Amino acid sequence: MNEVLGRFFKAVLVASLLALASGVWMLGRVAKQAVQSGGNFEMPLAWTIMAVLGAAMVAIFMHIRFALYKRLNAAVGASDWSAGGAALAQIRRWVSFNLGLGVLIIAVTLLR
Repeated sequence: MNEVLGRFFKAVLVASLLALASGVWMLGRVAKQAVQSGGNFEMPLAWTIMAVLGAAMVAIFMHIRFALYKRLNAAVGASDWSAGGAALAQIRRWVSFNLGLGVLIIAVTLLR
């Protein structure tokens, strides 16, 4: 289980960094086009909400990956199953919260 999570977290890390980079690139491209055409760029509220919540999701994932998963690895290495279970419970809690943020982002996208 621990090794599977490690491989999964590597894939999620790459995907989340690519999503952030592509989002920043797209916003920059739209802003550049607006300015080049003589207008002002004002990011729509829905875009702002999606960007902020997306950045929060990545920050939460970083906490999961680099703090909580590290605790889980240490507990598994020491065969401290109660500490491992506690770390895994925290990981589940934060993943659930992140899932909720993802659903909220979809709702904002659909309701804009």
